[in-house]
Amino acid sequence: MAYDPALADRIRVRLGSHPALTEKEMFGGIAFLVGGNMAAGVTGSELMVRVGPEGHDDAIGLPGARTFDMTGRPMRGWLVVGPEGFATDDDFAAWVDRGLAFAESLPPK
Repeated sequence: MAYDPALADRIRVRLGSHPALTEKEMFGGIAFLVGGNMAAGVTGSELMVRVGPEGHDDAIGLPGARTFDMTGRPMRGWLVVGPEGFATDDDFAAWVDRGLAFAESLPPK
């Protein structure tokens, strides 16, 4: 599956020059990792955001959010957010920042 390169660029801009930032093609899209841990990514025209198991219940109730499920096994703590969930710059920034905060909370790989 192809991914929206403009959306990937928005994530790049938001994450800026984070010293531990890397990119990796995965899940049919592109993922942005911090210290080897996924923070956010793009699949198709949607955001992927890793919020962790503890952040899942709060985040799943937000507009456009659903549990990431690629293989028929939902992944608690991983979300996909449709475009309606990041329609404003503030909403977009909040999602990317949420993923970044979780990735930074983990030990580097």
